[in-house]
Amino acid sequence: MNDPKKKQEETKQEEALDPKETQDVSETETEEKDQKSKKEKKKDKKDKKDQEIEALKLEVDAMKEKMLRNDAELQNFKRRMNEERIKERKFANAEFAKSLLPVLDNFEHALKNEEGASNLQGFEMIYRNLKSALKENGLEEIEALDKPFDPNYHQAVMKEAAEDKESNTVIEVFQKGYMFKDRLLRPAMVKVSE
Repeated sequence: MNDPKKKQEETKQEEALDPKETQDVSETETEEKDQKSKKEKKKDKKDKKDQEIEALKLEVDAMKEKMLRNDAELQNFKRRMNEERIKERKFANAEFAKSLLPVLDNFEHALKNEEGASNLQGFEMIYRNLKSALKENGLEEIEALDKPFDPNYHQAVMKEAAEDKESNTVIEVFQKGYMFKDRLLRPAMVKVSE
């Protein structure tokens, strides 16, 4: 009954059938699987978080760039508005000066008329004062007589052959032209040589 071979076989059978050992082995494998699974989940979570962080960084960079562009556009808008305001101020009195041009014309006509010599001095004084005031505000007379014809500043109403003048030269001024600062108010009406 105390056969050693039999005992070994029984022991082997008991070991093989021992559910405790089988359970220990399977629990260890399960724990290892769980740990691997947890590590993978942590890694996945970390990857997702890294992706989200990258996406947010890209979004922040895009917003910064958009903000800089908007700021640049705002600065350009302010600069343009300031330039337009300066331009408007510079030419604000242009219409006023233009409305006084007929007055200058009438004074010139009256000065050419030699009747009433006593009135002539008064007219000359008024004419000089008016012309001086307008000049101080930016009105300039366009020099035209004996100058080459320039369609930007002169309006040719007649052409005439002139032997002593070069072709396309202003030989007579019918009505003076005026500039207001850098802008043409009225071209000079002229006769041009052929």
